[in-house]
Amino acid sequence: MINEILENHIMVVESVDSWQESIKLSAEKLLEKNYITQNYVEAAINNIVKNGPYIIIIPKVAIPHSRPEDGVNETSASLLKLNKPVMYPKDNPVKVVLMLAAADKEKHLKMISSLTDLLSDQEKMAKIMDATLVEEIVNIIKMNG
Repeated sequence: MINEILENHIMVVESVDSWQESIKLSAEKLLEKNYITQNYVEAAINNIVKNGPYIIIIPKVAIPHSRPEDGVNETSASLLKLNKPVMYPKDNPVKVVLMLAAADKEKHLKMISSLTDLLSDQEKMAKIMDATLVEEIVNIIKMNG
């Protein structure tokens, strides 16, 4: 599932100036397609300001998100790969920002399950961390096993 959702929503950039900018940039493709609203992006940033960097679920990977009612129009996700890590609160370096937007609980659970498969594959995640081209990341995500 995550393969299909992410495929056209992947970006690779050299660096960003702040963790807030990384979230805004990761949301751009989803905003362009009206899958999420600007309010959703602001809510995702505010969640981190309020609750700390709980969205960093494995080293160097952040998964910003908010609640469906904060502005999800369609279940979607995006991946922003930073060649140079950005520091999230409490000195957490992040190289991969996966913006998640689920329209309801059921879709949220399916997306998390699919995402867990990807994140728990250490070989794939290492390759994503080293990738410098969108095409490389697409191919890594599509790989079986």
